Amino acid sequence: MTAMLVTEVDFELPKGYVDDAGNLHRRGVMRLATAADEIYPLKDPRVQGWPAYLIVVLLSRVVTKLGAVEEVTPGVIEGLYSEDLAHLQDLYNRINGLAPVTVPVTCPHCGEEHEAEVSPLGG
Repeated sequence: MTAMLVTEVDFELPKGYVDDAGNLHRRGVMRLATAADEIYPLKDPRVQGWPAYLIVVLLSRVVTKLGAVEEVTPGVIEGLYSEDLAHLQDLYNRINGLAPVTVPVTCPHCGEEHEAEVSPLGG
């Protein structure tokens, strides 16, 4: 029996995107990123001039639906509230296997055990 790969994930934004007409859009769909999704934005002059803009271009490529918005463009992603942008970044990292890993560690000084978050390789 072969398992099916889930390539799209539904989401709901904590606050929601408000379009120019004042309509609120909270539910959407994000697809898994391809190599092209991660490579092509690096050629974008906006990203070259301001590397922090990468997430805006990247999310505009992988968010395939956001309420009744006709096309999710970088301008739409720019219009998101900070909490919603952080929500989408977290979702992107989780569905693409880029979320930090929690590992058990022991303090070398006191011997107490606890968990620590470690970024994935290449992350």
